[in-house]
Amino acid sequence: MTSHALRIARIDAFTWRVPLDEPVRNSFGTMRSRAALAVRIEDADGAHGWGEVFSNWPPDGAEHRACLIEEVLAPLAMERDHASPRELFDFLGARTRVLVLQTDEPGPFAQAIAGIDIAAWDLVARRAGLPLARLLNPSAPMQVPAYASGINPTRPGRVALEQRALGFRAFKLKVGFGEARDVGNLQELRDALGEDATLMIDANQAWDLESGIAMANRLAGFRPIWLEEPLRADTWPQTWRTFAERSPIPLAAGENMRGQTEFSAALATGAFRFLQPDVIKWGGISGCFDVGASIVTSGLAYCPHYLGGGIGLTASAHLLAAVGGSGMLEVDSNPNPLREALAQPFGRIAEGHWHLGEAPGLGIEPDLPALARYRSQR
Repeated sequence: MTSHALRIARIDAFTWRVPLDEPVRNSFGTMRSRAALAVRIEDADGAHGWGEVFSNWPPDGAEHRACLIEEVLAPLAMERDHASPRELFDFLGARTRVLVLQTDEPGPFAQAIAGIDIAAWDLVARRAGLPLARLLNPSAPMQVPAYASGINPTRPGRVALEQRALGFRAFKLKVGFGEARDVGNLQELRDALGEDATLMIDANQAWDLESGIAMANRLAGFRPIWLEEPLRADTWPQTWRTFAERSPIPLAAGENMRGQTEFSAALATGAFRFLQPDVIKWGGISGCFDVGASIVTSGLAYCPHYLGGGIGLTASAHLLAAVGGSGMLEVDSNPNPLREALAQPFGRIAEGHWHLGEAPGLGIEPDLPALARYRSQR
């Protein structure tokens, strides 16, 4: 058996859910609890690895995707041996293609497969005795630039100062809550952080072409380095090109794209300077490594999107380190005990960089006793 080969003996899904005292607000909705779905793979020799599955939406998303893993994907994955995690990724996609069409659930299946893929890569890297980033790219650095994300429209200045004290030097604000509030929040950030701070803004698909261009021009004076998803993710490519031509702020997108075809199409538009695949929404390591490499080869910035627990965040950091380029790691600034407890020891931030550490695989383990009180019953 080669170091990348897999003979899977067991796959387990774990779900947790935490009610929030202060909801996470986006232009499209409000998140009143935080959920996490982790996947643990064990091979025939007892080696194991951890992955994570996107489960922020809908409200019961974690429990639903856990059932997909336990009842559909785990039995398929254990049908045969696999030469590598990438072969397993392709195998699961091919074997569930008809079921995806039958259920019209491409997202949940892609997300569940992504979590299994991350766990498989963690397993083979642990077995090889290498950090995942170094297994993927022997010259990968063990730190990556990072930014504090998810800054809500309520008290953004206070949150940003707290994040700066933790070691962040770049900050992303959620916008799309009306011109007066968006302008006021950006002014609050500039007043709190100073003119030299790196800012980004995320509209979460809030606008159409004309209102988006108007807001881009209104907010450009605060010098954000990107405007993320001003339009719906399924907007026609020509409209994205038009927006990019008229916007004084460079564009970012990608968290709601799925598959090599969609990312290739996004590259072809020439509209984006920053592309943001999400490792737990589609692709895992196998899919997103190729997409990330194509982004960097095209001269753009690969900036992995991430809003979830600590396993997927750590996987995103390793993947960014392996792919390279000029991108930054997204780290959610909202309180979430599932983030830290799922990834111990948790990554260290210093002077705007996330430090990966030298432990094999992802280098983390969930703190299952600490998580026990949040366990979701299915």
